[in-house]
Amino acid sequence: MQLTAPRTARPQSRTRDADGMAVASFILGLLGLLVLNLFLGPIAIALAAVSLWRGTERRGRAYLGLFLGVADLVVLGVAMAVSNTISWSL
Repeated sequence: MQLTAPRTARPQSRTRDADGMAVASFILGLLGLLVLNLFLGPIAIALAAVSLWRGTERRGRAYLGLFLGVADLVVLGVAMAVSNTISWSL
C-alpha cells in the first residue's frame, strides 16, 4: 500500500527546460553580435542566468551565452562610441 503520491517527472522536465534556455542563450548571444545587440544581449544574459539558477546540465553553454550577451553590449557601446551616434551599422 502506498501512502504518498507517485513521483512525477517534474525535476527532469525542469532540467530539460534549463538546458533549452542555456542553448537559446548561446544562440541569441551569438546572433546578437551581428544584429540587434541592444535586444538580444540582455535576453541572452537573462536566459543564461535563469538556466544556471535552475541547475542546467549545460553549464558551459550557459556561461558562453552569458559571456556573449555581455559581449553584445560591449560591441554596441564601442560601435556607438566610434560612430558618435546612438546606433551603428557595418
